[in-house]
Amino acid sequence: MGAIESLLKADLKVVVKTGDVKGAGTDSNVYCCLIDDKGFKSRNILLDVKWRNDFEKGNLDEFDIRNVSNLSNVVSIELWRDQKGVNDSWFVEYIIVKHSNYTSPFPCNRWIEANKKYVFYIFNSSLPQYDPCLSQRKQELEANKVKYIFTNNSEVPKQVANLPIEENFSFSYKWDVVSRKIKLITQAKLTGLLTSEKWTTIGDYLKLYKGIFPVPYGFNNWQSDEKFGEQRLRGCNPVLIQLCKKVPDNFPVTNEMVSQFLDGFTLEETIEKKQLFIVNLAILENLILENGRTVCAPMALFYANKNGTLLPVAIQLFQKPSEENPIFLPSDPQYTWLLAKMYFNNADCSLHQSCTHLGLTHLLCESICVAAHQNLSLNHPVFQLLAPHFLYIMAINSLALKNLVSPGGWIDKTMTIGVSGLMEILKRSWQTFKFDRDCWLPNDISARGVGDTEILKNYFYRDDALLIHEAIVNYVTEILSRVYDTPDKLKTDYEVQNWAICLSDETNGAGIKGVFGNGNFDDLNDLIKFVASVIFICSVGHAAANFCQYDEYAFPPSYPAMLTGKIPSSKAPLTMQDIINQLPNKETTLDTMAVTKMLSERGTNELGTFEIQYLFRPEDVAAVERFKSALAEISNKIKKRNEELSTPYPYLDPKEVPNAISI
Repeated sequence: MGAIESLLKADLKVVVKTGDVKGAGTDSNVYCCLIDDKGFKSRNILLDVKWRNDFEKGNLDEFDIRNVSNLSNVVSIELWRDQKGVNDSWFVEYIIVKHSNYTSPFPCNRWIEANKKYVFYIFNSSLPQYDPCLSQRKQELEANKVKYIFTNNSEVPKQVANLPIEENFSFSYKWDVVSRKIKLITQAKLTGLLTSEKWTTIGDYLKLYKGIFPVPYGFNNWQSDEKFGEQRLRGCNPVLIQLCKKVPDNFPVTNEMVSQFLDGFTLEETIEKKQLFIVNLAILENLILENGRTVCAPMALFYANKNGTLLPVAIQLFQKPSEENPIFLPSDPQYTWLLAKMYFNNADCSLHQSCTHLGLTHLLCESICVAAHQNLSLNHPVFQLLAPHFLYIMAINSLALKNLVSPGGWIDKTMTIGVSGLMEILKRSWQTFKFDRDCWLPNDISARGVGDTEILKNYFYRDDALLIHEAIVNYVTEILSRVYDTPDKLKTDYEVQNWAICLSDETNGAGIKGVFGNGNFDDLNDLIKFVASVIFICSVGHAAANFCQYDEYAFPPSYPAMLTGKIPSSKAPLTMQDIINQLPNKETTLDTMAVTKMLSERGTNELGTFEIQYLFRPEDVAAVERFKSALAEISNKIKKRNEELSTPYPYLDPKEVPNAISI
């Protein structure tokens, strides 16, 4: 090799990925120093290509490094920058050192402050008691405790008091709800329907469904009892149905009323055969709403017949029985029974939006995320395992609460309960919430008595969720069992133990009741269950509650968020016109369609395909690949089943389930 060729040949390459977060790019001068496995250091290296604008947001920049041939395997890197340039903030996702004989990855995922030297080591993942850069680690955690502070409101899951810059994303334009809503309606050429007029016929709704607004599944067979039963198993809120072991005393259903709907069996016989189910929305009783609105607090009994079809057999719209609060039956006048089902669904969707969706996915996961930032270093293996599932959670919650769950916003305009009712329902639910009962899927299925696949044959939420839950548990178990290969490593991991305390601490922490271990993660199984549950909620739990919203809400008669007439208090016959008169006007319907269509967009990659790589150890990378392979098998199974269904249930196909709550 000639002298000139020798000078031109790079000894190694340094690859730098600048993060895709708002303000991530920098015009500063960036320097690094490479350190090998023998402790030898390179010179201070300026990372710069003269003809290129390096370190732009989302960029991957590669630098040829020469005259460092004395280094063996690079195992550590020092990184710093100056304050040159107008835009000197810089967020680094990772750095990779490439040599002909080896590749050394250095995950960063940090803002790099000016004139401060950062040290990253290969894989950058360790328990605190073994961290070679402990001082830097402690300083970063102390800074996080200042940035990530809980709100004081303990009546609902706590949020971050002020959104840190790290949590911003670069596509907040998606949450300009007003302009995007108008754009969607304009694209569909529906602006002529933006009026306060009522609908005149059910057929008029078909004028809405074209182009970007397809016919929602809820439009099909919406009056049937079969459809009403299906909604308990595969609708927006499939987590309420439970086995009826005894009909409540305040629900005075008799055999004479319902035996004809139970294939001739008595209530006692169907209970004994475990074919009778109930949804009891007593949590909504005596809810005081604004503008004179009322939401029911209903109960309904459902019978799973020999074919596995779930059918309603009785509905009582309020908790206290009386002549003005009759028990409605399928044998009642057609439209009277139909309106009773619609008012039940109006109550169901009130609980769906307040708790199942907002409270127990969005806000609960933000609370857990804040606690993680306060107590777990970015270098902690548990944080790195969870980080892809926390992506955008704080930003999306901040924007959603501002644009949707604010006085005069979308909830107030389109839902009977309005914002004040929504928050009151969430407060009531949070009082009785227990993480280990409500968020560990096998416990939830068992507690509700809905695990029998022969009796409830079409409970697709349960079936699909359990498949993915098992894959998540296996993935988490593989990684954490390797991290904590001895009990002592877990017990002496003060970061994860502090996190456990913070999660349960009602005064200064998240105040989550029922955390596995009760504020102590000494048992590895408790930690595995908690981490797996968090990943499940951020992905599967949110997908089940969120992505069927357009199909359910976009045809209001099927799942009405708002009803505007008189709640039926007798079995007097009604007409279809009486039903139509109860429905929200055209503008409110379009509002509901547009926003639920926006909410149906996927904001992150499919589960297991992570936007940001946090795990770089070869054995962890292999675990992720096994996780993705398991999810692919589940996806194929669900797709094959859906091909045989007249109305598929695609929402928990892993290809459709995002990693995080990002919409």
